[in-house]
Parts: sequence; structure tokens; C-alpha cells
Amino acid sequence: MKSRRRVTNTIIFILLLIGAVFMIGPLLWMLSTSLKDKQDVFALPPVWIPNPFQFGKYKEIWEAGPLLSGIKNSVIIAVSVTVVGTFTSSLAAFAFAKLKFPAKNKIFLLMLSSLMIPYPAVMIPQFFMFSKLGWVDTLLPLIVPGLFGNIVMIFFLRQYLSSVPNAIIEAAKIDGSSYFRLYSSITFPLIKPAVAAQLILWFMGIWNDYLSPIIYLNSPEKQTLQLVIANFNATYAIQTDYPLIMAASIIALLPMLIIFLVFQKQIIESVAISGVKG
Repeated sequence: MKSRRRVTNTIIFILLLIGAVFMIGPLLWMLSTSLKDKQDVFALPPVWIPNPFQFGKYKEIWEAGPLLSGIKNSVIIAVSVTVVGTFTSSLAAFAFAKLKFPAKNKIFLLMLSSLMIPYPAVMIPQFFMFSKLGWVDTLLPLIVPGLFGNIVMIFFLRQYLSSVPNAIIEAAKIDGSSYFRLYSSITFPLIKPAVAAQLILWFMGIWNDYLSPIIYLNSPEKQTLQLVIANFNATYAIQTDYPLIMAASIIALLPMLIIFLVFQKQIIESVAISGVKG
């Protein structure tokens, strides 16, 4: 039995190692390319470690396009939406999970049914609505809708809260706690791991969003980072200046990496707790 387990574990380890190589390999190649000269990108056999390292492209990208304004706009959108939207989403999840009000389940099902409507179906009506409000070529169409919450996050947190005993909420009510105190002092501390996991996924979705910004944003100084990177692709790919494109992509990747490192503990804790409850 021990020998079988060793063989099984060895096979699993090898398969995971192969998967890790396929996942990490493109990222390492992107970093390597950003530190090369243009002519070294097409060298055969491929050179993984540049000699010498060329950091000039990391200086050049700040002059090649509105990269700084793109980062600023993406940060404004992603941070404002995720912070305020997470607060409103967790409030809604608490209400659907622990409060009693008329037609609660019907409202929740109606809200969930909106997930079946694809974004292209509402894209044009939404654009006309924001156009009449004068919000086109501003960041408002990308910020305001998200401030009212995220349906996926509400559903996830509601399911998470369903496992919290109602006796805790009832005991706090007897002690005279207000509804907001029930949420802030009792409920929110219990769902912090789940909130952290959903927040990072939502942040990644907003940070990497390309479709919505390209619909509403026209001016270069209003564009998000993903639009700036796309413009780099269109402009410098013709010149085969792939080191510059990869340097800009590395800059775009850094916030995601930092956020993952900051919330890594909460994400792992969320997965572990979900597995135990399952």
C-alpha cells in the first residue's frame, strides 16, 4: 500500500509540475522578453536569460503612451467599485440570508435571473442611457453601476451566511443590537475570508476589463490601462517592438500580483472553510 501511494503521489506531483510549467512559462517568457533587445526576441534557440539585461524599455513605456494616466484610471475604477460594491454586496447578502421581509426569496430569484441576460443584450440600451446622462467619455459608467453591488458576490456571501446559526443573530437582537450593528459586529467578521476571496476576483475582473472601457472611453487621458496596452499592441507590434509591449504588460500585471500576495491567507482560509462545511 505504501509503495502504491508513493507511485500515485509521484504521478500526481509530475502532472502538477507539468501544469505549473505551462502556467508559469509564458509569464517568465514575458518577463524575459521585456529585458531583451528587439533582435534577441527572435533568436534561435530562444534565450531565456538576457545577457545583458536591458531595462531601457521600462523607462521608455512612460513616454510611449499615457501609461500613468491609464494606471490611475484603472485604480480609481477598481478601488472605488470593489470597496463600495463589496460593502453594499455584503449588506444585501446579510439581508437576504438573515432578515425577514416580504417576497424575500422571489426578489432574490429575480435578481439571480438577471445573470442569464448576456451583457451584449443590454450593452446598447445602457450606452444610450449613459449617453443621455452625459456620462460618455467619463469614468462614471464604469463606476456607478458597480457601487450597488455584485450579484455573484451577493449570491456567494448569502450561501456562506446560510451556515451561520440564526441563534447568534437572535441573541444579539434580544440584547438590543440594531440591524447595522448585527451586520458590522457579528456578521461581517464571520464572512471576512469569503469577502476577501470575492473581492480579489472582482478586482481582477474590473482591472482586466476591456469591453466596457472601449465602449465608453474615447480620450487618451480617460482610457484605462487595458486600453493603453491594446494601443501599445496596435502601434508597436508593427515595429516588432515586443520588449516594450511586454514591459507594459508586466506593469499591468504587478497590481494583480500584489493583491494576491496581500490576500493570499484569506483566500486559502476561505477555500479551506468552504471545504470543511461542504
